[in-house]
Amino acid sequence: MREMGINPYPADEYVVTGYSTDIKNTFEDENQQAAWYTGKPVRIAGRLMSKRIMGKASFIEVQDSKGRIQCYVSRDDIQESVDENENANENKPLTVEQQMYNVVFKKLLDIGDFIGIEGFVFRTQMGEISVHAKKLTVLSKSLRPLPIVKYKDGVAYDGFNDPEQRYRQRYVDLIVNEGVKDTFLKRATILRTMRQVFDEAGYTEVETPILQQIAGGASARPFITHHNTLDVDMYLRIATELYLKRLIVGGFEGVYEIGRNFRNEGMDRSHNPEFTCMELYVQYKDYNWMMSFTEQLLERIAIAVNGTTKVQIGDHEVDFKAPYRRLPILEAIKEKTGYDLGEMTEEEIRPIAKKLGVEDTGKMGKGKLIDEIFGETCEGTFIQPTFITDYPVEMSPLTKMHRSKPGLTERFELMVNGKELANAYSELNDPIDQYNRFVDQMNLAKKGDDEAMVIDHDFMRALEYGMPPTSGIGIGIDRLAILMTGQPTIQEVLLFPTMKPEQ
Repeated sequence: MREMGINPYPADEYVVTGYSTDIKNTFEDENQQAAWYTGKPVRIAGRLMSKRIMGKASFIEVQDSKGRIQCYVSRDDIQESVDENENANENKPLTVEQQMYNVVFKKLLDIGDFIGIEGFVFRTQMGEISVHAKKLTVLSKSLRPLPIVKYKDGVAYDGFNDPEQRYRQRYVDLIVNEGVKDTFLKRATILRTMRQVFDEAGYTEVETPILQQIAGGASARPFITHHNTLDVDMYLRIATELYLKRLIVGGFEGVYEIGRNFRNEGMDRSHNPEFTCMELYVQYKDYNWMMSFTEQLLERIAIAVNGTTKVQIGDHEVDFKAPYRRLPILEAIKEKTGYDLGEMTEEEIRPIAKKLGVEDTGKMGKGKLIDEIFGETCEGTFIQPTFITDYPVEMSPLTKMHRSKPGLTERFELMVNGKELANAYSELNDPIDQYNRFVDQMNLAKKGDDEAMVIDHDFMRALEYGMPPTSGIGIGIDRLAILMTGQPTIQEVLLFPTMKPEQ
């Protein structure tokens, strides 16, 4: 192409005046049969996805950021009677018309190339709304052939379907597989709607450190890195909670952050080492208020994403319309297993856990045993949105004690389609109680619990200045995207999921 005087990577701006779906949606047929009709002028740009050369005419399909549209390219239109033999004179520069003749009809235009087309919109004899090209411009040459997916009777052939290939080469996945881009547009709608709800309520979006000297705010194993200048080990954050609470201490009414967290744990269909989480903290609220707020938030997101509160997820139809069922965790376990663990000691629970299939290494305390029993026997059974409430204190080191139920806390987890979607508390703001909870966590760490929290002394200092009554919640954005888009795995809603090194 360069030898023929065609620049395969021009630098000029190409002004686009129309997009595929918009052109199709706004086309009107009324004057097409008139002799003077030249159609609505338009300039489009996109990737060439198919071409059919038939003598002096060619039909090509162009894919832009919104969809695909057919284009008709006539040799007479773009060549205007240029003699092919004129191309043999190497000293004579090629005209634009000669260049485009060579590109289209001498098969230098390949599937995957980016092109610009200037022409008018019309409807073909077969009834397809198309663009009649009067001028064609090469915008970028593709050097690798695309996998061409062909459809017949709703079945895709020669598809780019291998999951590992799709996740490693998401750029190809987005180009050739229908519906993939739509999933990520829906994910963007989830985030946009969530921000709208919080902003309308008057809450402030903030940013807190990702590199932290203490990995706090959750029970998880952190990633460790090293800061060369300070010569100290640091952690990629596992949660934003403790920094956001510092801001409530500082006087914000409500703060939220949507950002990446990192946990050095396993990878599977519902877990990725780095994930997006939203955390929100609002002063003068409790977990009862937060349950009602969460119902309204998720109902609005579902409608924004899908136009309805109902979402089909595999074999289940999940309805996000408020209100949701509220069920204490010990009642949930009793309902599913028949065991009432509320008054039992750690040693009494241990054989029951073993009988119910929970692996017990002897390092788990009472709260951890209850958590494992719930996960093994109950969690997967809650398909419709359900608030599981009132967790034992051993499971909730940052949560206020229940106002009327000794030994329990004002905490809920929201279960949807058998998985946890959200975790929320009436936040613990008693610094003495909080310090003792941290000490209990340190004792669990000594017993071998590598997910137990360590004491964050600066956070303790902040609490000692006084934190108002506060409610907080964390929602996993990746898991929310799975639910709202009906996808089977977390990898389908992450543009670039963590993968093993490519060989």
